[in-house]
Amino acid sequence: MLIARSTALFAVAALLEIGGAWLVWQGVREHRGWAWIGAGVIALGAYGFVATLQPDAEFGRILAAYGGVFVAGSLAWGMVADGYRPDRFDVLGALICLAGVAVIMYVPRR
Repeated sequence: MLIARSTALFAVAALLEIGGAWLVWQGVREHRGWAWIGAGVIALGAYGFVATLQPDAEFGRILAAYGGVFVAGSLAWGMVADGYRPDRFDVLGALICLAGVAVIMYVPRR
């Protein structure tokens, strides 16, 4: 149950952080305006709270593992939102990052 909760929290964190950054990008780089930028800033702020809900109490471990989720999630977001097509090395790198997440967060410790 803890792994399922942790995984769901990582997914929500990725949606908020990647989505927030994308909204800011759209607002600035694509000239969509302050409403997009403001929505992005709010989403990025909400991301900061989601990490505190992780069952593990180690800040460094949570953020290190989340880095792998961020890598894979960013590629997935790019595919859905921008039509980006990752090559096999992008996919391999994302899988390696997700394996790192599993080792950092879910390998049993003493």
